[in-house]
Amino acid sequence: MDFESLMYGYRLGNQAVFVEPKQTPLGMTGNLLSRSVGSSLEFMEHREYLPGDDLRRINWNAYARSDRLAVKLFREEVNPHIDLLLDVSRSMNLVGTKKGKATYALTGFFASAAAESRFSFRVFVTDNGCRILDRSHLTPLDWEPFDLVATSSPNDALFQMPPDWRPRGIRIFVSDFLFMADPNLIVSQIAEDAAVTILVQLLAESDAEPPEQGNLRLTDCENGERLELYLDLLAREQYKQNLARHQENYHLAARRHGAFLTTVIAELFLETGRLDELFHLELLKYS
Repeated sequence: MDFESLMYGYRLGNQAVFVEPKQTPLGMTGNLLSRSVGSSLEFMEHREYLPGDDLRRINWNAYARSDRLAVKLFREEVNPHIDLLLDVSRSMNLVGTKKGKATYALTGFFASAAAESRFSFRVFVTDNGCRILDRSHLTPLDWEPFDLVATSSPNDALFQMPPDWRPRGIRIFVSDFLFMADPNLIVSQIAEDAAVTILVQLLAESDAEPPEQGNLRLTDCENGERLELYLDLLAREQYKQNLARHQENYHLAARRHGAFLTTVIAELFLETGRLDELFHLELLKYS
């Protein structure tokens, strides 16, 4: 486990907070005010009494003046929650790149931003199904250690043993999305009953821009198999077209299910510490 990168991200996250979801978690009380009606002490407005309304909310003073029954509406207090699902397969720690460091740094960033936002937070990892990371509701230094060494596909983990998601919470999935899967099924599984779904595609520079032509030795991160090949300009262009098509399929699935998808380049994030698109989408803001 790369504690240094995890804590680097945690320090970066001190400058950011999550924007409260417009659709807030149901049945939870806390210390943040939502846009919906609830039972806190902050008065919102009156409306006409309807059969079944709580009689304790009737404004009897207004009734005495107008001879009409009206109830008081109060703003709901909620404590939003974030579930982070982390792809811990070997491809997230691509040899010769900073992808692994960026994976840990992003995890720390989201944990810190959740703490700054006063949101509760948990981490799930795609290892033997989607299991919860012990003590991940605490600060990263207290977490159960984890490594990016899983050999199973995140797709298999997600459908064999899905996370115990908190209903109506914010869900974040950090992965390179370079595994075989149906994007529509993946996104629908994550977004179901969520208030906000954020998909973060983390790529190394070499994932997004393969090297120029020459001899390459490729190693399958999951099974260790090696392949010798010659990469020419035509093959390089074909790879980039396939990647663009793959990303477009995830963008379409995200739009279909009301999710947000952003692509982050590992080396650039570690250099700048910026997640501009999430701020542009108003999912994060500076604290």
